[in-house]
Amino acid sequence: MDCGAVIFDLDGTLGDTLADLAGAMNWALGELGMPTHTADACRMFIGEGVGTFAERALPTDERHRVDELLALYRERYAAHCFDQTDLYDGVADLLDGLTERGVAMAVLSNKPDAATGRMVERLMGKWTFAAVRGETAEVARKPAPDGALAIAGALGVARQRVVFVGDSKTDMQTATAAGMAAVGVAWGFRDRAELVEHGAGQVIKHPMDLLKLIDEV
Repeated sequence: MDCGAVIFDLDGTLGDTLADLAGAMNWALGELGMPTHTADACRMFIGEGVGTFAERALPTDERHRVDELLALYRERYAAHCFDQTDLYDGVADLLDGLTERGVAMAVLSNKPDAATGRMVERLMGKWTFAAVRGETAEVARKPAPDGALAIAGALGVARQRVVFVGDSKTDMQTATAAGMAAVGVAWGFRDRAELVEHGAGQVIKHPMDLLKLIDEV
């Protein structure tokens, strides 16, 4: 595979963040007297931005309280986002391998920009990322291709030589819209069927499988 750069999603791709995301949301829901959700239910709410996460977590007839829920959630998550979060097994070795091969690395998340930067610095500060971008008001969030294309442009890498790696349909749709190779990960928040349905050219079972794809002639 001709690869000049890899753009990674964050939650569910590099970082196993589900327990802390679900924990913060359930705490916030409890503060409002709302029903809570299992972690497995929460995984289906995540991936399209924190606002969508909050809306999906609320009962349909209570969604007018989304701003109230978001304020509580953000405060709780900021204080507890590293309680159980860590890199998935094999991710550190993958990042080492990409670095050794001279492949540029970037992160593009729908997590708020400041939280994205904080998490990458905390969990992956030993590696060099050419770009780390989360959701901002200035750039349309995934699945719009804007962020991915901006990263490729800043790196000077043709989009056809960029591999986009993620765990959800949002990521696969982003890659497809940007004209990049779409690689899904089987260890994340969504299943293989969703990834394939939405454009994954490959679905890898372990982080190091990405190096095998890149090393293929």
